[in-house]
Amino acid sequence: MDDVQQILKRHQYVAKASTAVMYGIMVSIAMNFFWTPGNIYSSGFTGLSQLINTLSTRYFPITIPPSIGLFMLNIPFFVLAWKQIGHQFTFFTILTVFLASFMIKAIHPVYLTHDPMICAIFGGVVNGLGTGMSLKNEISTGGLDILGIVIRRKTGRSIGTINIAFNVFIITAAGFEYGWPYAFYSAIGIVVNAKAIDFAYTRQQRMQVLIVTDHPKTVIDSIQSHMPRGITIIHNAEGAYNHNKKEILFTTISRYEMSELEEALAESDPHAFASITEAENILGHFYEHKLK
Repeated sequence: MDDVQQILKRHQYVAKASTAVMYGIMVSIAMNFFWTPGNIYSSGFTGLSQLINTLSTRYFPITIPPSIGLFMLNIPFFVLAWKQIGHQFTFFTILTVFLASFMIKAIHPVYLTHDPMICAIFGGVVNGLGTGMSLKNEISTGGLDILGIVIRRKTGRSIGTINIAFNVFIITAAGFEYGWPYAFYSAIGIVVNAKAIDFAYTRQQRMQVLIVTDHPKTVIDSIQSHMPRGITIIHNAEGAYNHNKKEILFTTISRYEMSELEEALAESDPHAFASITEAENILGHFYEHKLK
């Protein structure tokens, strides 16, 4: 059993390291093929590193390239993650940010187009997919991700307002540096980036599940063997067509767990009826896998 666990751990480490490499390549493509040629600023610390590069090039005797700026900006957050989140998480975050910085420097810009709309959209898609893939494999790309995890653990709240304010600052800076049309293009790129992250990273999306079944105990046991979810039972429901007695089960899962839910239902009651809708908001405790 211990040998199997060691093999699984090694597989997870290799998967995370491979994802870090892929993210580094994708963010460098977004930066060097789209954002830089189109004068587009990204969101978060990547966008801040671009801004520092622009300002240092124009107003200071030394130029701080985005690759160096990105890594330097993250150093205080590496320390925060090491103390507040976990050592393994911090190690892979450092690896991811280092590889991103290295790839941005190593892969030279290719000016496919200077059209700011194309650059905003395709840069956002490429970077968003890379970020979502990283989050899906439980590694962080640094920056405000770390702050968000720490604040959510301490207070249960998100840092949505901080994220919005930070990105408004980046967009405003793009307007002052390149002209206000480019601020709007950067805003489009940030929105596309967020949508691409949501497309790739489904763990944070919550789904409300209603199951009508004749075999509630079997279904509950099967679901809970696949995922750590609480389930509420509504007794004595009645079918309107043939008036048979039914039980209704209610639970909430992440979109990431959809395949596990489908597998659990297929195993326990293939004739069960399930209605699944997106949950707009959740109050109260919802179990989330802890990062190490």
